[in-house]
Amino acid sequence: MTTLKQFRVRIASIKSTRKITKAMQMVAAAKLRRAQVAAEAARPFAERMERVLANLGASMKDNPGAPRLLSGTGKDDTHLVIVATGDRGLAGGFTSNIVKLARAHINKLIADGKTVKILAIGRKGRDQLRRDYGRMILDTVEVGAKAVSYAQAHAIAERVLEMYEAGAFDVATLFYARFKSVIAQTPTAQRLIPADITQSGTGTDLKGAIYTYEPDETEILADLLPRNVAIQIFRGMLENSASFFGSQMTAMDNATRNAGDVIDKLTIQYNRSRQALITKELIEIISGAEAL
Repeated sequence: MTTLKQFRVRIASIKSTRKITKAMQMVAAAKLRRAQVAAEAARPFAERMERVLANLGASMKDNPGAPRLLSGTGKDDTHLVIVATGDRGLAGGFTSNIVKLARAHINKLIADGKTVKILAIGRKGRDQLRRDYGRMILDTVEVGAKAVSYAQAHAIAERVLEMYEAGAFDVATLFYARFKSVIAQTPTAQRLIPADITQSGTGTDLKGAIYTYEPDETEILADLLPRNVAIQIFRGMLENSASFFGSQMTAMDNATRNAGDVIDKLTIQYNRSRQALITKELIEIISGAEAL
């Protein structure tokens, strides 16, 4: 039977936990605003870049002189899966949802006889993927506690491009969580290499106008395509940052509420046990007095 002291110790412990979860909720709420603004600010630029590539790449897709980042290697044998999550936990299903989508994609590729290589951005995603695909993980890029920077995304993009130029893979796909609201983050898969101009929008309606590019399309694409890889990775990391804090805010709010419910139940049990003990002592006193 649980003693009164054990009840008091447990209630005090859960109260301390509730203070921590409440503090984490407030911190996540404060950071969420900045991360959300950064993610929403990056979307127009990334989407405009996709439309520009759609316009330029539509006429160059089947051109023998098209850049390899647009036309591809001509093969579909080796796939690089870039799974972007985070380094920290306590964020509900944020990491699990991204990994679930990536795992389904990886399993499909393996079933089709493809070779899969994994580049993890964030330790949490790596830890979950390592259980089933440990040998496929090339490396892990730690996100860190600081705000996401373009320099981080550019360094990752340079590494991916170097691997592509070396023939290490044929197709690269990025997985991240797109921020919709505090309670909704959508796991998203985006093909980075070769550039997927069919999903980059319909392009701009030229209304019959004819454009002449200076320099020509090939030279422009040669500059924009590598830059697009860095921009899309940067956009994905910003979306992840906002999604993480949104998910963490919701998870800590739920944890705080649950802790309050547990404290209320334990307090009721404590009071009942205390009342029963007092009643028992009174009965013993009265019985002793009557015996005298």
